[in-house]
Amino acid sequence: MGREEALEKEIETLKAQLREREASLPAHSVRPEQLLAIDELETSISEKKRELERMYQKAADGSTAKERD
Repeated sequence: MGREEALEKEIETLKAQLREREASLPAHSVRPEQLLAIDELETSISEKKRELERMYQKAADGSTAKERD
């Protein structure tokens, strides 16, 4: 499995964890650590997505450069 596939799988896993966390929030009396855990998951997802986008961009730039040669 390539790095891109691994990142995509990690993102999906993190999204599933985020959905579970959000679904388990009580209607009232949300504890700060619950919100912190959600925030950390959202941050991790964003970072992984940016990393994946950079990888795709590098791959696209590389193929464009090869086409010009």
